[in-house]
Amino acid sequence: MKTLLSVLALAACLCAQAPNYTAAGVVNGASFTPGLAPNTIGSVFGTNLSWDTVTLHPDDISGGTMPTTMDNVEVYLEGWPAYLYYVSPTQINFLVPSVLLPGNFNFWVTRQGMVGPIVQVTLQSAAPALFQTAAGAAIATHLNGSLVSSKAPAGAGEIVMLWATGLGATDPPLEDGMLPTAAQWLVQMGQFGVCIGGAPIDPGLILYAGVAPGYAGLYQVNVRLPTPLPANPELQVAVGDAVSPAGLILPAQ
Repeated sequence: MKTLLSVLALAACLCAQAPNYTAAGVVNGASFTPGLAPNTIGSVFGTNLSWDTVTLHPDDISGGTMPTTMDNVEVYLEGWPAYLYYVSPTQINFLVPSVLLPGNFNFWVTRQGMVGPIVQVTLQSAAPALFQTAAGAAIATHLNGSLVSSKAPAGAGEIVMLWATGLGATDPPLEDGMLPTAAQWLVQMGQFGVCIGGAPIDPGLILYAGVAPGYAGLYQVNVRLPTPLPANPELQVAVGDAVSPAGLILPAQ
């Protein structure tokens, strides 16, 4: 009896130390809202995800390919290992493999071989989301690389670069887990749009939309801002019916 109680106590202890999260905690890494697609930066929030906090270092990238293991932590979608940017006890940032197709996938985290809950996530063909500041502005940069902000706003007719994830497949296709070395346009350019102040801009103002060379999972949109341009307009990007979350502004005057 004593032995049985000891075994049960050990099992309970191990269970308490296993990675813990729910399907609702697996989100888009730019917006932190639901929505994943192939080649999307995602995040999972929970507890006991890792014992330490580790961030991707250039030395971790071998032959241009991101790692699938970091601090003995791994993330899987239906058995496909995701690529890792960051692990900590409460958050993991990962890259959804670009070779996956839209559909439902079992998702789990392992830490030193200890498996967390198996939950279901859905991949769409595109799940657009703009990266954002804590102040609720979309992250955009001027052509000189400086941040578009309230102190350095964008202006009408200016070319700015928007930064996003989840914009979908490219032409040529991405090499899974590889840092892209050159521009690769979106396959769905005919369905891609930018909305400023709630209205789609002229497609001719979109100068480029595709991967950001040198950064896995990051997409770059070069756009010439329309004239006239309202002050601090709401900014969204869309791929077909999939639209980035509302509420972000572009600092502009």
